[in-house]
Amino acid sequence: MARRPLPRILSNGNAQIAKSRELARTAADSATDVLHPLITVTRGLRRLAAAGRRKWAATPKDRRGPLLFLVASVILVVALVPYGPLLAVISLMAAAAWTGRDRTPPPPTGPDEAQTGRLQSLYEALVPYFSAAEDPDPLYAHGGDWEKAFDAYDFDDDGRVSRLLIRYPAYFTDGEPDSRARIEQLLHAKSGRGREYHFDWDEEGNELTVTVLPPLPTDIAAQRFVTAPGETVLGFTDPADVQRTLPLTHGEEQRDVPPVVWRTGARSTEPHLLIAGEPGTGTSTLLRSIALQSLQYGDVVIVDGGGTGEYACLTGRDGVLAVECSATGALASLEWAAHETERRLIAANRARQAGHPAPDDIKNPLWILLDRPSALGHLAAADGREDPQALLQIPLRHGRAAGVTVVVAEHFEHLEFLSDAVRQHTRARVVLGPASAAQLESVLGAPPHTTPTRDVPPGRGYARLGTGPVLRLQVPATPDPYDDATSETHRRAVLDLLPERTTPGDTAQVPSEVAGVAEVAVAEG
Repeated sequence: MARRPLPRILSNGNAQIAKSRELARTAADSATDVLHPLITVTRGLRRLAAAGRRKWAATPKDRRGPLLFLVASVILVVALVPYGPLLAVISLMAAAAWTGRDRTPPPPTGPDEAQTGRLQSLYEALVPYFSAAEDPDPLYAHGGDWEKAFDAYDFDDDGRVSRLLIRYPAYFTDGEPDSRARIEQLLHAKSGRGREYHFDWDEEGNELTVTVLPPLPTDIAAQRFVTAPGETVLGFTDPADVQRTLPLTHGEEQRDVPPVVWRTGARSTEPHLLIAGEPGTGTSTLLRSIALQSLQYGDVVIVDGGGTGEYACLTGRDGVLAVECSATGALASLEWAAHETERRLIAANRARQAGHPAPDDIKNPLWILLDRPSALGHLAAADGREDPQALLQIPLRHGRAAGVTVVVAEHFEHLEFLSDAVRQHTRARVVLGPASAAQLESVLGAPPHTTPTRDVPPGRGYARLGTGPVLRLQVPATPDPYDDATSETHRRAVLDLLPERTTPGDTAQVPSEVAGVAEVAVAEG
């Protein structure tokens, strides 16, 4: 039986309803414009009547009689005078129209005196950079008009500039990073320090848009993120920089926040990650967050070069193969990881040659998390052992094909001790904590489009995935649950994400393969 088409009113009912609403809104606006004088007079009569009632209520009772006699006399005189009633009605309507007028003060159409002074100060500061002696009609000149250079501007509640659209001459070298940096530094200093500014250069239109960025949320605790296998949430950023949001739970509320998602796996272009920052800026927090997310789908090997016990909560958990703090244990675990990478490559190659799918024992992702490997390299060199970073060459080079991901966290002052393999293969980069523009560019490979501030909360920084843009980043709060300074809310959030403990923490052992390599390493030592 052929399907009968829906009635026209049902098939395009939404369009007709929207059109009807638009017509009704237009008719209402037109009627309001036509009836505006009548509405004004009616409102004035109502106000005059209310004023008369208040006057009558405020008059003492002994004076109400003479007042009534006076009003009656005025009405009699008006009635006897030629054209008196007509003149009285006209006078009443005029008084009602004056009383019923809209008394709302018009919004200010321009900046006040203080705001004008700020804009003029910014204009004068830009004159040496945006002017040339050969320009016959300079856009920027001392004592010039700032309104020609600033097309749009907004101010916050404190009277400081929150958004500014600047026009500059075409001969300004906006394609040179040094020239841009000088202008950005000047605007940052003159517009108010302590805030983050975003600079959007339109080289084609010779315009610069300066926007004050709101602070990123710091109250997002660790939780299960709605992501696919192979996706890791590094943190959260500005809504304008990403086209995706994640539903998050904050207490009893739910909200959508734009994330910075790092994709790993066989099709990833940035299979490994490098995290840099000063002590106390949240590098270990980010490693814990990555470990909790990776344990949903894979196994984890953790090497803690600092030896501070930041990852003791993961010891003996399901999926955690090892948590090493010593140079001997780190060498054993990394050597096993290198052999495991080779074994996975060989197994995958044999399966492809035989025309079979990959074996199940190589499909589980393997994560290698190293915190401060330079400290372990120093200890290994003192004992005459090999630098643990040398064992990372195979996982770094072949990890994408073998399903092995390496994450390295190091402090700024020890970045020079990282091996060439780590520098070359960690194309996803994160910088946490206060850092200069030179430090950010040296680690990320490109300067950020915002001005970094000195005082930032823990877990605050920048991220760049491969050759992508530099994004602001706020790491979700994932503290050590065994730390006494951790709040109960954050401690409970981390403990709820931990896998079940399969081995008691005090008797936890690494897998047999890792243990065997460790015994060989100790014997050789």
